Amino acid sequence: MTRVLLLSTTTGYQLRSFDDAARRLGVDLVFATDRCHQLDDPWRDRALPIKFHQESFSLDTIAAEAARAPFDGVIVVGDRPTVLAARVARRLGLPGNPPHAVAAAGNKHASRLRFGAAGLHVPWNLTLPVRDDPERHLDESSIDFPCVLKPLGLSGSRGVIRADTPAEFAAAFRRIRALLGRVDVRAVRTDDENELLVEGFIPGREVAVEGILTDGRLRIFTIFDKPDPLDGPFFEETIYVTPSSLTDASQAQIFDAVQAGVDALDLSHGPIHAECRINGDRVFVLEIAPRPIGGLCSRALRFEGGASLEEIVVRHAIGEDISRIEREAVASAVMMIPIPRRGILKRTEGEALAREVPSVEDVVITAKPDQLLEPLPEAGSYLGFIFARALTSSAAEAAVREAHRRLSFAIDPAIDIVPAWALRG
Repeated sequence: MTRVLLLSTTTGYQLRSFDDAARRLGVDLVFATDRCHQLDDPWRDRALPIKFHQESFSLDTIAAEAARAPFDGVIVVGDRPTVLAARVARRLGLPGNPPHAVAAAGNKHASRLRFGAAGLHVPWNLTLPVRDDPERHLDESSIDFPCVLKPLGLSGSRGVIRADTPAEFAAAFRRIRALLGRVDVRAVRTDDENELLVEGFIPGREVAVEGILTDGRLRIFTIFDKPDPLDGPFFEETIYVTPSSLTDASQAQIFDAVQAGVDALDLSHGPIHAECRINGDRVFVLEIAPRPIGGLCSRALRFEGGASLEEIVVRHAIGEDISRIEREAVASAVMMIPIPRRGILKRTEGEALAREVPSVEDVVITAKPDQLLEPLPEAGSYLGFIFARALTSSAAEAAVREAHRRLSFAIDPAIDIVPAWALRG
């Protein structure tokens, strides 16, 4: 039987989608997740226990399994295991991205340097040590306003803050410092938590690009519009809509910019998820992640025959030709339900009413009762997802907005202390 290795941080909804896709294709999907090797299959998923921060141990564990029964492809879900996945593919002689390319893609400053060297549009940018005094940099560094401060390695707009004044810059700096000092962030051990990136704010609309690379050649599955303005101070992504309302000429510009970004990073094989800003006639590539779109957002994409994005990724990983597979010609939207305030989730109301909205396909609440919720910029998750399919993009967008209007969330206050980012020093 064809075997595919999937590296992921944890179990979750997206892994179930990959597992379902592999079963439909008759592929044996083997998970490798970051967990204690002393425990005997605690999640009952038969996953290989590896440690992303112990590369040699992880590579040897996977190589031993491959010696027992070879793998035919490697897939990665999430940002954290991307470099390890690239090293696994190289060691096993399977198609994948060069490790140096994946490392550069995962570091916002490194990617800016490569984009700029390749002639792409990039905002002014610099990195600063997070332990420094922000006021000193206001005096010594060439910082213009408005600017955006962001961690080098976190995703999903986590820790991304716009500053319009020196006072806002100092407050944002300390807030990101506190976030990067949290146990859950430092436990990832990426070494990206010691600096932050400061760059010029780019006005304009933002889009997401979902595609796949084969021998360095990009194929775009779709361009998602983000209809809500993302101007700050935080940059919460709420709605993705496809097909895009951009002109064919603008979409061609985006394709060219993302392909140039892929070339600049030296990425070559596998799914990519890119984020771009469009300012006038200029396309700024913000990031190109060498993995598929995260969470449940992939459900907004469906291919001919009802195939999921996960099925296309699995087929590509085992070497099948997917060049002729087309996306279904229907508009769709997904809302990542935002967290309105910090607190403890007690209950969700209105789900049945939300599902009754015409064109809404599903409402999935992923947050659990008694879970601590945090909004951006500290948040690392959403309340859930709303999906809609319609004849037009505007109808799909209107459907998820109406479904969201019918939902309500009972959130009790959490015990608050003075946030560390608000303290000086």
